[in-house]
Amino acid sequence: MVTLIRVVSFLFDLWSFAILARVLLSWMNLSPYHPVVRALDKVTEPILAPLRRVVPPIGMVDITPIVALLLIQLVARVVISVLAGLG
Repeated sequence: MVTLIRVVSFLFDLWSFAILARVLLSWMNLSPYHPVVRALDKVTEPILAPLRRVVPPIGMVDITPIVALLLIQLVARVVISVLAGLG
């Protein structure tokens, strides 16, 4: 069970890292067709797109990555707590 918890925790961390990397790369002048940018878009867009419909930008700043990171951390804690309770 400990291995499963570690794998799940790692996957949530990886997803958080992908969102952070996407934010950092958005500040650079990379082509949207760059393979890294496209891969990050595929991984992060499923959580960011629905949040963009709900969370309005603050001025010119899109805060959905911040909200997504908070939600991922919350869900990760709940899932890991449930898994720990099962084992």
